[in-house]
Amino acid sequence: MSFLKGLFAFILLFFCIVVMLFIDFTYTTFSLRQRDVKTDAIVVLTGGRGRVEEGIRLYRDHRARWLYLVGVDPSVRKSDLFTERAGTRGGAEIVLEKSSRNTLENALYSRDLIARHKSRSLLLITSRYHMKRAVLIFRSTLPKDIAVYPYPVDSKNLKQAWWSHGGSFRLLFSEFYKYCLFKAFFLFAPNELRTVRGG
Repeated sequence: MSFLKGLFAFILLFFCIVVMLFIDFTYTTFSLRQRDVKTDAIVVLTGGRGRVEEGIRLYRDHRARWLYLVGVDPSVRKSDLFTERAGTRGGAEIVLEKSSRNTLENALYSRDLIARHKSRSLLLITSRYHMKRAVLIFRSTLPKDIAVYPYPVDSKNLKQAWWSHGGSFRLLFSEFYKYCLFKAFFLFAPNELRTVRGG
């Protein structure tokens, strides 16, 4: 009987911890704000609505020298995403990365571009719900002296009143679960992927 009581207490404690961590994750996700900073590069994790458009807008506004569009479909050309306009900035410093297929690969291939162009700071653009996991992965795979500034883009599938919207709740909890998995992975293997050093 005492064993069952102890097991129940453990399950209840574990549940309470998960709930508190999830609430903190959700609060932080909605607290993220777009930063008004200039960086060496803008990194856009493609795949969500509004991400590429926002990255191009910031690039045209000269918020960074380089624009890396990461995870682009192999069939997409630069001209499909960026239209040259007379009297405005051209697309010579826009780079399409077409090999990566998930967030970890996004970070690893971005790392190669960042090292090649000697970028020391970046504005990271992705959907709000995806931002915490993306920042965790990028900061865990990039050299520590490279500054990563999150720049969340809002989407219609994530509602402010997430607790009353089943789709938003499932989306947030799915991201929370993946975030925890990557947090644990980098906790136990913190140096496995950080192969590029600052200089």
